[in-house]
Amino acid sequence: MQEPSKPKQPSIRSQSRLGERFERFLWGSRFLVMAAVIPSLLGAFVLFIIGTLDILEIVSDTVAYYLLGVGPDIHETVVPSIVIAVDIYLVAIVLLVFGLGVYRLFVSPIEQAENYAPRHPFNVESFDQLKDKIARVVILAVIIEFFRAVVDIRFQTPLEAIYLALSVLALSVAIYLMSISHQK
Repeated sequence: MQEPSKPKQPSIRSQSRLGERFERFLWGSRFLVMAAVIPSLLGAFVLFIIGTLDILEIVSDTVAYYLLGVGPDIHETVVPSIVIAVDIYLVAIVLLVFGLGVYRLFVSPIEQAENYAPRHPFNVESFDQLKDKIARVVILAVIIEFFRAVVDIRFQTPLEAIYLALSVLALSVAIYLMSISHQK
């Protein structure tokens, strides 16, 4: 009588090859972050162009107003317009730091940044450090946006002025606490 045949067990060698292939696939999946890196860099590029064009428009309006005596009065619009352009630049910087930081963490270190300056903003060592750098720039953008809003405020009551003072105090405390945490 014949014994029933046992199912063939895969050899250790074939299991090893399968494991190696799967690990190679897992390691290669880190390139999925490029789906975030490339649009972030493109967005930063676009925002740098927009901010620069806004500044050039302000310069053009200023030259036209003062040298040629034409165009609308720029005194009410020049500061808010520059603040908006700075805010656009800060958002572009957030996208740049994010894109390059994610690339460095998940794909490969950027040799030029490593050689240029080890403490350069693009040289992040951990995801927490990347989040911290982005949070700092976002807080600066919020402060700039707050400043832009303050420029346009027309107070109706003294209480509104007190609210503004308390808001400035809160932002000052936030900046102070950020600087303390950065020193540590």
